[in-house]
Amino acid sequence: MDKIGIFFGTDTGRTRLVAKQIAKKLGEVAAAPVNIGRTTLADFLAHDRLIVGSPTLGEGELPGESTGLSQPSWEELLPQLADADLSGKTVAIFGLGDQQKYPDEFVDAIGILHDAFVARGANVVGRWPVAGYEFKASRAVDGDHFLGLAIDQHHQAMLSESRIDAWLEQIKPELLR
Repeated sequence: MDKIGIFFGTDTGRTRLVAKQIAKKLGEVAAAPVNIGRTTLADFLAHDRLIVGSPTLGEGELPGESTGLSQPSWEELLPQLADADLSGKTVAIFGLGDQQKYPDEFVDAIGILHDAFVARGANVVGRWPVAGYEFKASRAVDGDHFLGLAIDQHHQAMLSESRIDAWLEQIKPELLR
């Protein structure tokens, strides 16, 4: 069985730290986390099981060169996936955001990534309850759930580890098939 690929975009390093925490908790079934701007499309597509993460920047944007990053990130990779067939791939998404400073676009990146992967045929798993968060709007919400794990390291850092643990227990059956 190939390892679960873990890919992240980041601007401050917080998403990288969460990706490393997830990889450590998964142990030997997970590959080392890779910054999406430092990999190739072929390496990304080589995994049938993926955990992907991203912060939401500015007014609901993915990280990328247009947001001030010095290297490519999700903004540059998603267009490369335009013709990719992701059927047969299982993807779980986590996102970082600040629900107080950006309450109108809290973890929008989860929704953007979700829509991109679903449009290309991927099976996206790992919905997470919105209960316990305080925000006004998010592209990542469907009903009473986020489309992936929402992390607020600014205002709820003390909840992050327990949320990661519970989310991993939820997605493991889907990722370890």
